[in-house]
Amino acid sequence: MSTILMMLDVHAIPAFTDNYLWLLSRGADAVIVDPGDAAPVLQVLSERGLKLTAILITHWHPDHIGGINKLLELGPVPVYGPRAEFSKIPQLTHQLDDGDRVTVLDQTFEVMAVPGHTLGHIAYFADQQLFCGDTLFSAGCGRLFEGTPEQMHASLSRYAALPAATQVYCTHEYTMSNLAFAVAVEPQNPDLLDRLKTVRALRAQNLPSLPTTLAIERASNPFIRVDVPDVIAAAQHQSGQTLQNPSQVFAILRRWKDGFKTPVGF
Repeated sequence: MSTILMMLDVHAIPAFTDNYLWLLSRGADAVIVDPGDAAPVLQVLSERGLKLTAILITHWHPDHIGGINKLLELGPVPVYGPRAEFSKIPQLTHQLDDGDRVTVLDQTFEVMAVPGHTLGHIAYFADQQLFCGDTLFSAGCGRLFEGTPEQMHASLSRYAALPAATQVYCTHEYTMSNLAFAVAVEPQNPDLLDRLKTVRALRAQNLPSLPTTLAIERASNPFIRVDVPDVIAAAQHQSGQTLQNPSQVFAILRRWKDGFKTPVGF
């Protein structure tokens, strides 16, 4: 599946059980985002006659960096990633901080520090394209392995402030299970129910539910909708307490989701 954005081709490479490795290309040159597995990347490069020119990393988890060494056997290319996680990603040749800029394939990406899933997590944003690793998911968000609810809420709020048309390239096919939770939070949300129909149709054909857009997420992702009265009410009912601010609402939702079981047959 490919999406043409500003003359830059973005191709989803399935990996493991539910990962997507995003291959960006312009002409014969390519860049890979979060290559957890080299084998499918090498296959697509060969099939498409592409030359790897750079690697972009969002965070240190093995399913995002496991293929780096094998890909570097093709030849030395720059490896960009978070300075804060250099000790866990020693292959980095360019260590990045919030606000840095990276130019690959004649496209300049802004680096966004988005802690929460991991403390050093970064994202790449340019021309309404967002490569967000494991922070924002379609209809959901990443688990808090290292960061705090306050950090993750702040990171998601940065995303939500980007243009509504921004294409969001998440790295896991979690949409159906996330929608099950979202419906538990907002069962009367018409945008959410419409989205569920669309995603069910895509997945029935084994098609990716990604990319999504920030407009879609704002309308149906409870983790971005923590200031919406129905979401607040659901979180307060779940917690049995009055919640004072959006970060507290987010914290309850994330804890609720951690223990949530997708209904059989959803």
